[in-house]
Amino acid sequence: MENFRGFWVLSLLKDIYGDSLGINVKPIYTPEDISSLEKELPGKFPFTRGPYATMYTHRPWTIRQYAGFSTVEESNAFYKENLKAGQQGLSVAFDLATHRGYDSDHPRVSGDVGMAGVAIDSVEDMKVLFDGIDLSKVSVSMTMNGAVLPILAMYIVAALEQGCTYEQMRGTIQNDILKEFMVRNTYIYPVHESMRIIGDIFEFTSKKMPNYNSISISGYHIQEAGANAVLELGFTIADGIEYIRTGIKAGLTVDEFAPRLSFFWGIGMNFYMEVAKLRAARKLWAILVQKHFNPKSKNSLRLRAHSQTSGWSLTEQDPYNNIVRTTVEAMAATFGGTQSLHTNSLDEAIALPTKFSARIARNTQIILQEEAHIPRVADPFAGSYMIESLTNEVYEKALEIIEEVEALGGMTKAIESGMPKMRIQESAARRQAQIDSGAETIVGVNRHIVKDTEGEQKVEVLSIDNSKVLTSQLSKLSSLKKDRNNDIVIKSLQDLEAAARSGDANLLELSVIAAMNRCTVGEISNAIENVFGRYSSPSMLVSGAYKSEYFDSHNEDTNGEINIATSVIKETEEFLEKHGRRPREAARLAIDSDVHVIGASSLAAGHKTLVPQLIQEIKKADPNHSILVIVGGVIPKNDYQFLYDAGVAAIYGPGTPIPNSASHLLDLIDKNNS
Repeated sequence: MENFRGFWVLSLLKDIYGDSLGINVKPIYTPEDISSLEKELPGKFPFTRGPYATMYTHRPWTIRQYAGFSTVEESNAFYKENLKAGQQGLSVAFDLATHRGYDSDHPRVSGDVGMAGVAIDSVEDMKVLFDGIDLSKVSVSMTMNGAVLPILAMYIVAALEQGCTYEQMRGTIQNDILKEFMVRNTYIYPVHESMRIIGDIFEFTSKKMPNYNSISISGYHIQEAGANAVLELGFTIADGIEYIRTGIKAGLTVDEFAPRLSFFWGIGMNFYMEVAKLRAARKLWAILVQKHFNPKSKNSLRLRAHSQTSGWSLTEQDPYNNIVRTTVEAMAATFGGTQSLHTNSLDEAIALPTKFSARIARNTQIILQEEAHIPRVADPFAGSYMIESLTNEVYEKALEIIEEVEALGGMTKAIESGMPKMRIQESAARRQAQIDSGAETIVGVNRHIVKDTEGEQKVEVLSIDNSKVLTSQLSKLSSLKKDRNNDIVIKSLQDLEAAARSGDANLLELSVIAAMNRCTVGEISNAIENVFGRYSSPSMLVSGAYKSEYFDSHNEDTNGEINIATSVIKETEEFLEKHGRRPREAARLAIDSDVHVIGASSLAAGHKTLVPQLIQEIKKADPNHSILVIVGGVIPKNDYQFLYDAGVAAIYGPGTPIPNSASHLLDLIDKNNS
């Protein structure tokens, strides 16, 4: 096991717990564990027991299902059905092209249009998305960060042209760019320029949209990338502190915008920890905002949150188990005191959710509200020796993370140092090692596995016709550009670019004017990019965490089977001796770099379009080259043969143990180079 650097593939892993949590959950708790804690009430500082005195007893949490796919027409019909069936607010998912500020006709994004969310190119798309939905009455949450200016502007214009006033607009724009630099990567502009945009949004919404949440500070994506509960909580609250500083720097007082800040939590399968995390979050926020900013309004101290059950915890194997997982996570969120909730569908580790699976997910919440009667009591775990003690421990550990970030100069400086990303990657690697070694049980994946094909449960898969969506969007874009006043369009974009350069005007205000004049998402984004530039993230990888966790937690079976991880290390060193170098894997400059493998991972259902294109490009550039293309991510098994026929060498679906895939891949490379 010496020279473990040969275990090359293991730096690409995902995980959540590891030993970095630093909290030892005991088998029994007594009054002594909470003897030093003060008694608290819901609605009272520091709001550990909830931001409001009555909590769900007056009004249950809002059922807000995150959805968007294909065309705006199909998404609109889906929203209307859900609202009729009991959903209480809309939560819009946009496709990756929109997230990155590209119009659907941009050559970089042809395979992504309409695949992981709805495609929006102009205000005309936004108007159709909400056609027949009264935006003066329905709250709308939009998960948008990079292209936040054009998307929020287009929502505003769509609402205004529907007859809605600024004061009537209710909902949330995610607008949390800091976590994009840590984990999610749908940024467009560099960090400091992106923070300026957030300041402009705070200024505009605080003056014109008093009932609209100008940011949703997201821990969800931090957890999904592999952070444990403490890292998620610490980094997210640290982000919030940085955003308050940004608002103050923009010339606002804390009370002018802090009451409209909201948070967004990921809820995983560690039930007690998740309940404690949400309670600790409110306490942390209230105490730190009071300490650093001394607001006059108590509303500036209330942490209000949306939550979503984990997508990471869902499994491709034995997928109906996911209904139980989502239910457990939903209960943790509601016992923790979330203000709104999205419950994931059972099939989201396989493909986009179908109407059938989405109905089950939505009804899960309705059943918890109306049959389980969870809303009857505010903070029912209050006084629990275990939950109160755990809440305090999570609070203390997260505070240490926040203080570490503050010592670096705040979250913007911390991100530039790479600290948050590296800590999350380490946490991810440790948890994957625990799962692969069997130390952590995942039912249907590493324990209680269905081994016979008759026992496998097949689920219906939603498939989006990317070419159909793309054709529709291109047609609408062409019509828009023919019908609009292009002189006004050019003037709007010039004004926006000039403001980005000078800093003398509010970028959201000018984006609203541009959207009103039918400028597109891509045009608005590009006008600002001409000044700010487009950010490219440096590559950072953690090594060693997976190895130490795997071998510390692995127990060999009673047959004395050779540890596969040890075997892979040996195979890698043999490969080095045979080929003179370790196997290389890359996604760019593959031929120039003389790589063995290109790995493509699809989480956005773009595999049937993008992977064949990749293979064709390799063949065009060098017909005789022997580069292998392998694929991972969320891919329905029905699509496997299509990918193999297109030339894919191997597919590693969700739940594939890393040592197994590494060993298999080494064999493939060796045979391909023989």
